[in-house]
Amino acid sequence: MLLIGIDVGGTNTDAVLMKDATVKEWVKTPTTPDVSSGITKSLQVILQKSEIPPDQVQAVMIGTTHFTNAVVQRRDLMQTAAIRLGLPATQSLPPMVDWPQELRDAIGNHKYLAHGGHEYDGRPISNLDENELREIARQIQDEGIRSIAVSSVFSPVNSEFEQEAAEILQAEIEGVTVTLSHEIGRIGLLERENAAIMNACLQDLGKKTIRAFRGAVRELNIDAPLYLTQNDGTLMNSEFAEKYPIFTFSSGPTNSMRGAAFLSGLQEAMVVDIGGTTSDVGALTHGFPREASTTVEIGGVRTNFRMPDVYSFGLGGGSLVVDNPLRIGPQSVGYELTQRALVFGGSELTASDIAVAAGLAEFGDRGAVSDLDTTFVDEAVEHLKHIVEQAVDRMKISAEPIPVIVVGGGSILIGEKLKGASEMIMPDHFPVANAVGAAIAQISGEVDRVFALAEMSRDQALEQAKEEARERAISAGADPKTVDVVDVEDVPLTYLPGNATRIRVKAVGDLKLA
Repeated sequence: MLLIGIDVGGTNTDAVLMKDATVKEWVKTPTTPDVSSGITKSLQVILQKSEIPPDQVQAVMIGTTHFTNAVVQRRDLMQTAAIRLGLPATQSLPPMVDWPQELRDAIGNHKYLAHGGHEYDGRPISNLDENELREIARQIQDEGIRSIAVSSVFSPVNSEFEQEAAEILQAEIEGVTVTLSHEIGRIGLLERENAAIMNACLQDLGKKTIRAFRGAVRELNIDAPLYLTQNDGTLMNSEFAEKYPIFTFSSGPTNSMRGAAFLSGLQEAMVVDIGGTTSDVGALTHGFPREASTTVEIGGVRTNFRMPDVYSFGLGGGSLVVDNPLRIGPQSVGYELTQRALVFGGSELTASDIAVAAGLAEFGDRGAVSDLDTTFVDEAVEHLKHIVEQAVDRMKISAEPIPVIVVGGGSILIGEKLKGASEMIMPDHFPVANAVGAAIAQISGEVDRVFALAEMSRDQALEQAKEEARERAISAGADPKTVDVVDVEDVPLTYLPGNATRIRVKAVGDLKLA
């Protein structure tokens, strides 16, 4: 099986060609402002280097920061209507109540409250009012809005009202796109609603970007399915990604962690991924990134859909170095490293220049940094290591030493040993662990629901949740023979009547290719 994995970072676009479980070829090319031309370039180079005919490639997997950057930078976002089903409850905190003002303004701040919603055990708060929804639809149509996010109270328990509302809205507004919150987030209403609205405002950008990705693949005569990596370390096909671009958020760090686990053979370890612009630190659990247990902020907005527990900080090969007092990052030359760094003929001192001057790396013109004061260089190297050691210590859950896997092109910055590490591992192909993680990614299915145990036993509820998770993985493209349940969480909700429990199950399987 021949697979190509690609990861688009802030500085470099990395690509690998894998045959079964072996890396056959890899390349790094500078990331381009339009992203897709950089992907085309990396595909061209890796096909030329490997001399593999394009028609032998069986799948292409891409990880991208494109959609995260759009939210953070408040650009390319659609005017979006947020409809919450919950009246007469939930009026005190309207949709987008906790959003930064500039982000609310960027998508129009269109919000509506309607009747509906359910209690934790699936009983209706109030019945859905079709006429009320049709009136809201007319207002949305008059505003010229083409994307809607619908959230209903406790919809992960009972999604009936969200689905009915979507049918009504699509019947009333021709060509409208509707995002349903139960398909995106978890139990908490505001955070789940936020995630749904964020997904809805990315619909146009999702279609445009993924069509560009498909065009880049077709341009090189690669007749193979295209997948995008998700933030839980698994894949979604390009059609699914068009509908749910929010699932690509934080997929870059996740790809690196999955690649680190694969290349090192370790299932439990800390991973440090040092790129050209930023670094990420996270923990591996059973070979997958440890998930964040609390709400995660994206662009200043609280969300509760699955996200890796990753600490990101501004340190990379392109980080600017300033003397007196010594400071490294967070400012970076980014993808212009090969034009602006001293060793490449530029005029700015970067972390990469320090690595070359200290003898940690060999690239560019070492003579360009030969006049740097050796004491200053040594201090800068120690400072680099200290920044990384602090990040690792912050993410560890115990004081005990733990294996640390170091990956990413910028990992040459930190030498051979870190405090708090029982061992430091820099596996083969470490510069492109992110692209390896994309290439070896699997397919997942997840369930997060509240069950009333007055109606069934705990074992029955667990088995039902596991079966639903398996079915979701299979429907997403996993080979049924390989699907396994990898994570089960059962939390009794003692504050609710009826012996309720919240069950979250994740199932994972290998990609099924024709």
